[in-house]
Amino acid sequence: MGKDTRNIYLTNIPLEEAQKQYFTHFEMDKVFTKTEVVPVIEALDRVTVKPLFAKKSSPSYNAAAMDGVAVIAEKTYGATESAPAQLKLGEDFVFTNTGGCLRDPYDAVIMIEDIVEIDKDTIEIYAAAKPWQHVRPIGEDIVEGEMILSANHKIRPMDIGALLAGQLPEVEVYKKPMVGIIPTGSEIIEVSQELQIGKIIESNSRMFAAMVEQYGGAPNRYSIVRDDYDLIKETIRSAAKENDIVIINAGSSAGSEDYTVNVLREIGEVVIHGVATKPGKPVILAIVDGKPVIGIPGYPVSAYFVFEFFLKPLLFRYNRQTLSEGQKIKATLTRRIVSSLKHEEYIRLKLGKVKDKMIATPLERGAGVTMSLVKADGILVVPQQTEGYEAGTEVEVTLLKPQEEIHHTIVSIGSHDLVMDLLANKLHKENPEIFLSSAHVGSMGGIMSMKKGEGHMAPIHLLEESTGEYNAAYVERYLKGEDMALIKFVKRSQGLMVQKGNPKNIQGIDDLTREEVQFVNRQRGAGTRILLDYYLNKRGIEASKVNGYDREMTTHMAVAAAVASGSADCGLGVYSAAKSMDVDFIPIDWEDYDLLIPQKELKSKEILKLIEVMKSEDFLKLVEELGGYDTKNTGEIVTI
Repeated sequence: MGKDTRNIYLTNIPLEEAQKQYFTHFEMDKVFTKTEVVPVIEALDRVTVKPLFAKKSSPSYNAAAMDGVAVIAEKTYGATESAPAQLKLGEDFVFTNTGGCLRDPYDAVIMIEDIVEIDKDTIEIYAAAKPWQHVRPIGEDIVEGEMILSANHKIRPMDIGALLAGQLPEVEVYKKPMVGIIPTGSEIIEVSQELQIGKIIESNSRMFAAMVEQYGGAPNRYSIVRDDYDLIKETIRSAAKENDIVIINAGSSAGSEDYTVNVLREIGEVVIHGVATKPGKPVILAIVDGKPVIGIPGYPVSAYFVFEFFLKPLLFRYNRQTLSEGQKIKATLTRRIVSSLKHEEYIRLKLGKVKDKMIATPLERGAGVTMSLVKADGILVVPQQTEGYEAGTEVEVTLLKPQEEIHHTIVSIGSHDLVMDLLANKLHKENPEIFLSSAHVGSMGGIMSMKKGEGHMAPIHLLEESTGEYNAAYVERYLKGEDMALIKFVKRSQGLMVQKGNPKNIQGIDDLTREEVQFVNRQRGAGTRILLDYYLNKRGIEASKVNGYDREMTTHMAVAAAVASGSADCGLGVYSAAKSMDVDFIPIDWEDYDLLIPQKELKSKEILKLIEVMKSEDFLKLVEELGGYDTKNTGEIVTI
């Protein structure tokens, strides 16, 4: 196969089978046997090569366990409160401190608070001592020759203490597996370089390096290699000689410049190319010079999961450790999930406990959406040959965060605004045990989430066209009979975000009908979209006349980014988003952005703290600095 031949022969092997096939090529006793001797005080998280035995006992002498006096037990017999015994210094007792050495003939300790000093040489006691009371005998903790740690043991802080107590200053451990990380791509640049159109900041290799360290390896990142067959081949060959494992990031798929698989076929053996997972399908599992070399897709989410599927188990194997499954819990899905029968799919989820039920809300599923990993609380695996799950289904979720943290998370499902991010940060900063988690589904999505009991609250901004009022009418209509409340949050300025300098000279809603104006909209059910429809109807403008009406974004910031990048001429959104992305803003209206919440939730500790933070001077100042907000009524409660 020629070096420029497009590779389209991706297999679709189930993940478990792929792992089994690949890992059988690497027997640890043969593949990775490098060891080194390190000081015990530097051995945290290192893995022992052989069992370790104490050189000395601990304690190595009979030691006082209390402050007091060392006595000869036999001389104290008969002492009672009614008939106390007097003891003489140097004959019957000596003073001692905790850890002090007991020498013959002394064989017991009486606590200092249980004696009465008569004079400098005489004490009185009111109870007899038992032999060896309050004494730590030789070897009470560790006996000379006793095994302290077994082979293949990952050293913990308490193990360091035990090794030192057994007089072991050094320990032989396995060397950390060296992992060569090769980022490839003519389009990627370092974060320190100037970002230009057509270039992408390289971040995957830095994520890999952190994961390698977390899982017990030593990362060795190479400089970015452009899409050149010979350069990639030369770099992989060098990396295979210099490292124990090699990662090549990007170039693993079937594009015209995806050279990795052909290079690996030329210089080594490709065991598998393509696994039945989504994300992560186009992985390459190869061997070069007897070492694992793995080609990982370039999309960040795919890259993360491929590392978890193959690199993490390898690092655990090289370190002679057992890889245990993550903690799993049951949770109820808020939305339907449709999945392909061809793949085992990994869905990122937000989690929260609502009404004694764990609720799971799916996040964006794109392989390039890094923030879906950042925001995720858990992962749902949809097995191959399964079409998905309906909303309301109870599923098993693997946790990415401690369960206790999720139990103290306020689940917010509804409209997005920058002030929600500020509130989440401020709330957690001042109350470290409380978290605010937001899922952006629009105002109507928030109303429906409240109706189905899927969240604690819903940010909404829904205009009632007949009255011009916000939110209350929708709550009464869709949650009739429910005891609900609105926590007044902010009034905010909505308007048209336009490119810097307004090159299309857009003045208002009427200009959206111009053929040369490209609009970008919010998703169905979003309050901003409802506001747009209100103004279109008011002017008798059909939605079909707006070029881009069907192009949807899920947040104000996404709309602002589209305008700033030039892919749209304008979009309706809030002033703070326009200011953040440095685009111009044409004010249209002010609206109420409130938090819809069941009245009974107003009594919870987490919500009371949230309201307290909302009303604080520090928080209100942060909101006002964004611009485009009115906080006059922030924190007021309106019951419905």
